[in-house]
Amino acid sequence: MDQKRILMNGSNHLMIQWDELMLGGLGAICAGFFTNPLDVIKTRIQLQGELKARGHYTVHYRNVFHAFYQMARNESFISLQKGLVPAIWYQFIMNGCRFGLYQVCDNLRLTRNEHGDVIFYRSIICGVGSGIVGSFLGSPFYLIKTHLQSQSESHIAVGHQHKHSSMTAGFRTIFVQNGIKGLWRGSVASITRVSVGGSIQLTSFATVKTFLDKKNWIDVNSWYGTLLSSMIGSCFVVVSMTPFDVVSTRLYNQPVDPKTGRGQLYRGIPDCMIKIFRTEGILGFYKGFGASFLRLGPHTVLSIFFWQLLRKEYLLYLKQEQTLS
Repeated sequence: MDQKRILMNGSNHLMIQWDELMLGGLGAICAGFFTNPLDVIKTRIQLQGELKARGHYTVHYRNVFHAFYQMARNESFISLQKGLVPAIWYQFIMNGCRFGLYQVCDNLRLTRNEHGDVIFYRSIICGVGSGIVGSFLGSPFYLIKTHLQSQSESHIAVGHQHKHSSMTAGFRTIFVQNGIKGLWRGSVASITRVSVGGSIQLTSFATVKTFLDKKNWIDVNSWYGTLLSSMIGSCFVVVSMTPFDVVSTRLYNQPVDPKTGRGQLYRGIPDCMIKIFRTEGILGFYKGFGASFLRLGPHTVLSIFFWQLLRKEYLLYLKQEQTLS
């Protein structure tokens, strides 16, 4: 794994550190394995009562704990890991880019001033930019993940049921029906979702970590310093990200016209938001909030925790290698 690759274009020099992308992806994979069951629950609850007023649909999942019980009772405990394979691929690609590219920006001092303090607007720009790249590249995996997670027994089914037998079968079906463009359906919503959540997550983490470091209250490079910084940052992510998460799930999972490739329920993000507000009210945007909170909190903590832990060990390894050579 190369430490650096310099791409030269005239007088411009762009440094890409592929190891940062790999470490970011591996950290997200570790987190994704533990939090995928909550992601499945979140998806089910967000699709429950789609475009129906409160009280006019059957509530299969009353809350996170009831959803766990329903799935284990009517399907199996293994069903809690539905969509794990595309979820792992998505985490690796999306967060590999998001964490890795953000760290490259931080390494290049693009997010900080001459005193080493985080510059808020620069950190936001770098967080949004890295999130956009990762979300777009990983969008096909998020699409299949959503389809597989929503599949369930008919008597507790919510949302449209796509009936894919596996990740590869899902890719094949969508490609045959709608071509390569169909694999990126809903990517704009995903980009919006990740841009909002990712910029806040990374910026809040870096800001909190810098603040704690200046105060010398704890060792911010220790596991508990990383954990504390991640936990504080995750609180901001959940509140800001959930409405965009609901819209993203609805757009990805909606049925598609096999001839035109267009969604049969929503024409896009504005249309989806208007229809949710008119039929489900403002609370419709916060369906699955409990599951989102229980998932995003630990996922934010674990993603950044594993990412920082792997970076620390990898940099130590490089230092030892340099000393030996």
